[in-house]
Amino acid sequence: MGMFSESVDVHCTASGQPLKLVWAGRPYTVCAEPVRWYERRQWWAEERRAPLGSGPGLVDHEIWRVQVRPEPDEAGEPLTLDLSRHLGSGRWRLLRIHDALHPKTA
Repeated sequence: MGMFSESVDVHCTASGQPLKLVWAGRPYTVCAEPVRWYERRQWWAEERRAPLGSGPGLVDHEIWRVQVRPEPDEAGEPLTLDLSRHLGSGRWRLLRIHDALHPKTA
């Protein structure tokens, strides 16, 4: 699994769920139901002070695990990616690329 942080453009449904994305200039379509969770961040090490009323996004990162296929052909094995959305700016980052699981052959 690769772990890094790279900007990615994400297009969402009206409810905020990832639907399509553009990564490294290539469009992808989400091909399975995404999963969302939150991870605690070290806000005390990253922020000088917490402005009054800045609770959402200060303590937790919103993370989405999505399976995507390249457009327009949408053929081949899907990629599994972890994306993070910064609640204040609405910007998305690609955090992890999961290795594909391939069945072992004899």
